[in-house]
Amino acid sequence: MTNTPSPRKLSAPRLVSTQQLLSRDADTSLVEQIVRVIETRISDKLLRTGARMPSIRQYADLNSVSRFTVVEAYDRLVAKGFLESRRGSGFYVRERSPLINAHQLPQFDQEQTPSIDIVWLVRNMFRQMPTQKKPGMGMCPAEWLDGELIANALRAISRQSVNQLLGYGDPQGFFPLRQQLQLKLAELEIAVTPEQIVTTTGVTLALDLVARHFTQPGDVIFVDDPSWFLMFGSFAALGAKVIGIPRLADGPDIVKLAELAALHKPKLYVLVSVLHNPTSTSMSAAKAFQTLKIAEEHNFMIVEDDIYCDIHPGSAVQPATRLAALDQLNRVIYLGGFSKTLSANLRVGFIATSHELAQHLTDRKMLTTLTTAEIGERVVYKILSEGHYRKHADRLRTKLDSARDKTIRQLERLGMMVDIMTPAGMFIWVDTGYDTNVLAEKAAAQGFMLAPGALFSPNQLPSTRMRINVAAMSDPGIWRFLEQECGR
Repeated sequence: MTNTPSPRKLSAPRLVSTQQLLSRDADTSLVEQIVRVIETRISDKLLRTGARMPSIRQYADLNSVSRFTVVEAYDRLVAKGFLESRRGSGFYVRERSPLINAHQLPQFDQEQTPSIDIVWLVRNMFRQMPTQKKPGMGMCPAEWLDGELIANALRAISRQSVNQLLGYGDPQGFFPLRQQLQLKLAELEIAVTPEQIVTTTGVTLALDLVARHFTQPGDVIFVDDPSWFLMFGSFAALGAKVIGIPRLADGPDIVKLAELAALHKPKLYVLVSVLHNPTSTSMSAAKAFQTLKIAEEHNFMIVEDDIYCDIHPGSAVQPATRLAALDQLNRVIYLGGFSKTLSANLRVGFIATSHELAQHLTDRKMLTTLTTAEIGERVVYKILSEGHYRKHADRLRTKLDSARDKTIRQLERLGMMVDIMTPAGMFIWVDTGYDTNVLAEKAAAQGFMLAPGALFSPNQLPSTRMRINVAAMSDPGIWRFLEQECGR
């Protein structure tokens, strides 16, 4: 007589024991090991969509681990989209949407020429590609910065009372950081109180807050020409008219500034006094006094962007005149930040201005973003207050000095003209002798991002100039490209 198997009662799929795969001596935790095993079984279709997972107690007993370990592992798998939790029923394998690979995305016509404009450059800044392939970028490569310095500060903050990290924070900014910034500005001979400082999400937000406060559609804003390209689109979006003031080696063209100020009656003049972007030049004391005099005569405010402040070696080594130090925040609004020296990811900037304007800008900040992220501000405060930042900035300047000298020599060997010689800063404003829009297009086709000079002018006219970041010129491929295209 043939034995016929009796029908089995259907039950939830039973997860095979993974005890032999779990090790308490491994470099990864038990939670991470469990997550990895279940992820693999789901990905390999050994656990099908809709399958019910063993209960927390069953899985813990089956694998000789604590229930707390299983709870954390299941929670992570839910967060990663592998499992779903059904109240009162348990955990189930979740249907997962297929990931889209790069080759599945819509492809552009290969014959289509990319439009070289400000948006193009900003998009390329955020492309996931090695920084060595982006000599047009505006920051130092990650390996030049001190990630461990930030990590240590984050760990120290995580050990503080967690309740301090759960609220909105002070709309004007983390008060101890503003106290620390008061000391920092005092070293630059800018006298402020913490109540005159407003923290922002980087200098970008600081500029936006100030521009929104002072301008209406149709108003005029002066900028240096050349200058930081992102301002042009940002101000134009507010309806403002952006006019460039020619930038010379020692500051603005004073004759042109006076002429255009009388003609257009601007509301703001946004400039960089020290280590100007993109030329790395600094304003002379004489030009600073003349600029302030014209601003007073024609009644416009000056916005001094000093984001590269800590890359400069200091006035004792090289002359550096800040308008805010001469004016003491009467007609000058001072902006600073730490994205170029600590981390662009922290997005910690600040505005220093009069008491009255600080309150107005705080109100506008609350209407825009409520508050800024206090965790980042606490990180910056800890680094500044413990004295680590000064040493880090010294190391960064030393690296830039070495890279700058080497880069200038190599550019000149290729026949390019480095006619604006600066002893400090991150950038070289080089004359290639070629239309750098065309050069940027060719470089993009070979996987390199250049910053053509046309994008640094409000007029956007073709230019043979190009901004080069000396910290991002270590890839031999970019030098081979430049020699092929520009070598003479």
